[in-house]
Amino acid sequence: MNTLHPQGVPHPPPDPANASVPRTPDHLYVLKDGDSFVVADTYGDISGSGDGFFQEDTRLLSSFSLLLGGERPTLLSSAVSRDNVFFTAHATNRPLPPLGDESLPQGVVHIERRRLLWDGLLRESIALRNYGMAATRLQLTLAYGADFSDTFEVRGERRSRRGEFLPCTVHGKGIEFGYRGLDGVERRTRLMFSMPPSSIDERRSRFDLVLNGREDVVLYVDIGPAAMAPTRAQFRAAGAAARRSMRTRRRSGARVRTPARQFQAWLDRSDADLALLTTALPTGPYPYAGIPWFSTPFGRDAIITALQTLWLKPSLARGVLAYLAAHQSRETSAFHDAEPGKIMHEQRKGEMTAMGELPFGRYYGGVDSTPLFVMLAAAYARRTADRSFIMTLWPALVAASAWILANAVRHGGFLSYARAQASGLANQGWKDSHDSIFHEDGRTPEGPIALVEVQGYAVAALQGMALLAKWLGHDSEVAPYAEAAEAWRARVEARFWQEDMQFYALALDGVGAPCRVYASNPGHLLYAGLPNEERGRAVARQLLAAGLESGWGLRTLSSNAIRYNPMSYHNGSVWPHDLALCAAGMARYGERDSTARLTSEMFECASLMGMRLPELFCGFERVTGEAPVSYPVACLPQAWAAGSVFMLLQSCLGIDIDAMRGCIVVEQPVLPAEIDELVLLDLRLPQGAIDLSLRRRGGSVQATVSRQSGADDLQIDLRL
Repeated sequence: MNTLHPQGVPHPPPDPANASVPRTPDHLYVLKDGDSFVVADTYGDISGSGDGFFQEDTRLLSSFSLLLGGERPTLLSSAVSRDNVFFTAHATNRPLPPLGDESLPQGVVHIERRRLLWDGLLRESIALRNYGMAATRLQLTLAYGADFSDTFEVRGERRSRRGEFLPCTVHGKGIEFGYRGLDGVERRTRLMFSMPPSSIDERRSRFDLVLNGREDVVLYVDIGPAAMAPTRAQFRAAGAAARRSMRTRRRSGARVRTPARQFQAWLDRSDADLALLTTALPTGPYPYAGIPWFSTPFGRDAIITALQTLWLKPSLARGVLAYLAAHQSRETSAFHDAEPGKIMHEQRKGEMTAMGELPFGRYYGGVDSTPLFVMLAAAYARRTADRSFIMTLWPALVAASAWILANAVRHGGFLSYARAQASGLANQGWKDSHDSIFHEDGRTPEGPIALVEVQGYAVAALQGMALLAKWLGHDSEVAPYAEAAEAWRARVEARFWQEDMQFYALALDGVGAPCRVYASNPGHLLYAGLPNEERGRAVARQLLAAGLESGWGLRTLSSNAIRYNPMSYHNGSVWPHDLALCAAGMARYGERDSTARLTSEMFECASLMGMRLPELFCGFERVTGEAPVSYPVACLPQAWAAGSVFMLLQSCLGIDIDAMRGCIVVEQPVLPAEIDELVLLDLRLPQGAIDLSLRRRGGSVQATVSRQSGADDLQIDLRL
């Protein structure tokens, strides 16, 4: 065992073979398992500014590239398997300089890199096969580096100081990097090989190989804090275990099937992405928000993902509710924007949050997570009639509702936000970029700010509490919650509605002045069911006009607004989850055909993006023959983007499931233009299960129950 000099402080020196360059998400490949994920390019190399192997918000491997004869091989193809378990890249040699008598021509040696993540380790097999008749000598080099950067550093946060890089330790078949953080935690990365390198140092390992004609050789590499010398058997066992785990995650809940192959591919990819992002926590399954920047528990994102999939997979909602209740705030902290009863916005495990450099270790600076939590609990109870679980959740729901009501008392009757410290988020709704909330003339409003969609969530939350109180037998609490909800609804209608716009204001500022801006936010108000019928339909019409409909879906901000920028994060881009909530709201007000049209637009986007919708994309107007314009640093995959197709489908089909009454209603279903037939398999309630078939017949969609099992009191109400 040899000890090498530690890499430089504060960062290890760059390797010239690995230029640190930014990448776009559609040219990156990701794998995830638990609290670990890896982002690499089409070669399988880790070399971009945001690439890496990350674990618990620390980048354990910041560069990793394969060279053959000192050069990058020629890429043939690369892909992630349909179940998101394996990444595979195929490559071949470039013309190699002579190591003996003759040089090796291009295209003789095939290189297959096959990679997976399992049990905290990045595992890779590198297979080389000589398709020539003569023996050849090959020099395979693996170049690597470990900077132990916090995720926020990778995203661009500056630090005044860092911890200490420890000496690199060379083992017989590998090397170990170490870093002692300012938090006192030692973080380590081992790279272990199945065969001893010909040479090894802190930058690279070289393997001098001789392959006879038609011969192959496989090098196995394990990377992680606890990596040991890998073997073929270990790699195969890890792959089998990872695939079993993925199958288990995907089997829960009902399934959607259609003969339309492309549409089914979108459904399958979305389902696989949700399974990839879902982490098994002690409280149950929890969808991490997205890779690379948000691969951690978020409150708002997980709740909306659970709402999107609740009709098919209620177990996900149960896991989300249990986790968020367990981490509900019980104290007041200005630094963490915490108050008793609030539901968390985000949780991180890295060095910077441990040291208090940022407040996101467990951060509560989201104004909408708390009412959405109550909304989800009521929706889950109605979907499952899981009384025992809701009873355990009741104290958390009461505390959350108390916070909602107390906040409104302090802010003129509306749920509002103003960050407690400058280190927190300036805007605390889902559009949380600093410039996303503004007045018609472009002025930034003074807080506290009351967002329009948050008022809808609050009203729906109080209505949900009234429903749950009645269901659980807390009769004295029913009327106060119901009356508070109705009074709140009236305040919203009086203060937010702008008659001349036929639309609701984006927000009210700290003195009650409306932000008269056409934005997608009032679409969420429709999802919550707050407006009356006439105003709801007026909002739906404006969402499809007023510069919001791009042809590739609804923009977050009208193209007529003063801050419109189709390349911005929230001021004119298109977010699939936002569109899905708006479309679900439009369907609630009878605009089911428009919902189907928006679903078709999202399907076309997915078709041009590898069947995987990104977190967001640019909001440029649709041009015939051209694809949507990608947003350069969007997360891909992102949980609520993957879940959008399921919310869109439910809205198109008009399916409502009420397990409290043992009833499934299908009301005036429509199908997107791309499919003529769809089957829902094993849609379960406590009273029984059904298979439901929907088929286009002429100008309408017919629904039939093809299988029903369980109690006779399961009611199926088809309103066609």
